[in-house]
Amino acid sequence: MKEPIVKLCGNRSLSDVAKTTSSEATHLGFIFVRRTKRYVRPEAVARWIRKIRPKQKLVGVFIEPTLEELEQILHFVPLDVIQLHGNETVSQLLRIKEAFGLPVWKVIHHQENGMNQMEIFQGVADGYVIDSKVDGQAGGTGVRFDWEAVPSYQSAAYEQGVPCLIAGGIRPENVAELLTYDPDGIDLSSGIESNETKDIGKIQAVMKEVERNVASIT
Repeated sequence: MKEPIVKLCGNRSLSDVAKTTSSEATHLGFIFVRRTKRYVRPEAVARWIRKIRPKQKLVGVFIEPTLEELEQILHFVPLDVIQLHGNETVSQLLRIKEAFGLPVWKVIHHQENGMNQMEIFQGVADGYVIDSKVDGQAGGTGVRFDWEAVPSYQSAAYEQGVPCLIAGGIRPENVAELLTYDPDGIDLSSGIESNETKDIGKIQAVMKEVERNVASIT
């Protein structure tokens, strides 16, 4: 079995990055959306990664960014993946991919038309993140959706030949349950925090469950 993608998102300090980098996670996420509480300045992220030099791939999370905004952030932070969390269109994704040559993951909020949204981005999105829909919040809500829907999203992503990550309300206490649905990846933020900072104990607990799940299948 291929080991799942594990993205630890919402890093907002040198301490956070030190903790998430020390794990066996595959991706680290940074929020570049100004109106969110986990927003980080690209200059700060640049300092952190110069100091720590994480082995993980770096993901930048955006909501309907302009090409100028992306160019400015990429000047400071060598992102490996651009994750779009808003109401971006297919044409916007295409322009971003053409401009920067980076993979683009599209967030799909779990709701009745979620599968239709995936069809719209077929052949354009390089991956999907399925997240809970909470009015007025773009992510990091700590709210899970009905994981019975995970296999359907996974199947749709498989047909497109791209990975599908599950986000929203994942914590050490329930990650084992989610892993029984065999997602391509998991995306955590608030579930690995205590007092709004990354918690090394929670990170290790999540990674232990991931390792246990992989070992039980292989």
